[in-house]
Amino acid sequence: MSYPATAFNVMIASPGDVALERQAARDVIHEWNAIHSSSRKMVLMPVGWETHSHPSMEGRPQGILNKQILSTADLLVAIFWTRIGTPTGEAASGSVEEIEKHIKAGKPAMIYFSSEPVKLDSVDDAQYNALKEFKEQLRKRGLYETYEDRQEFANKFRRQLATKINDDVFFRVAPPSGDRTAAVIDATAAVIDAAAKRIPTMSEEARTLLVEASLDRGGNILHVKFIGGEEIQTNGKQFIQDGDARSRAIWVSALSELSNLGLVRDLGWKGEVYELTREGFDVAEVLQS
Repeated sequence: MSYPATAFNVMIASPGDVALERQAARDVIHEWNAIHSSSRKMVLMPVGWETHSHPSMEGRPQGILNKQILSTADLLVAIFWTRIGTPTGEAASGSVEEIEKHIKAGKPAMIYFSSEPVKLDSVDDAQYNALKEFKEQLRKRGLYETYEDRQEFANKFRRQLATKINDDVFFRVAPPSGDRTAAVIDATAAVIDAAAKRIPTMSEEARTLLVEASLDRGGNILHVKFIGGEEIQTNGKQFIQDGDARSRAIWVSALSELSNLGLVRDLGWKGEVYELTREGFDVAEVLQS
């Protein structure tokens, strides 16, 4: 059954080194909608440059993104790890400019910093030092949150998003009326249904393997063969039970399904390493929504 609901755009801002956290944020937002949307008559819409921007030659790149996405955002969620991003000419990075303009507009922002360990030789010193300086500036202005890994980020964001929606006066709205149009839930459902129809037929094991691989930091699946057995691993999980021929047959078949459907591709190392394709990530996202 459809119902009217006020739509709030939640913009996810970050440099390119926290792709997993960006996806985790979307998952948490979808989860909030599934649990609360009907009773609260609200729907949270995750938005970002990768899904809501379009080509334009009307000015500098960040200015265009500000106009297309930031201007309509109600809540901004920013996530950082080792990079601050590319300077825009007006700020240290696109994400920093988005944060500053969003706050200046009097809208709420939630900012997160990862403390996850990283290989030192993979860190750009200039980027990291600029990020530390920005973090110190924020410490003097308000509260931000830190987290150790993607799972902790999801847990904290899930709890804190609910608190933000409950406590912040920005989200205390009257039922939708003429000026502030709301999202109509059956329209959202139609979008989800259409996406679901694009999901190819596959076994439950293939679906499980695809979703777990989408949560893996590298988006990789390892298929390792050795004397006495073999393993299929992704996202820190091992799927074949030791010494179980049936388990081996099931999960090898699941990996083969994903490969045949074009959702993963063999990196050419004798069938030992696979990575998700763009279609694979898209299908995994729909499966989790």
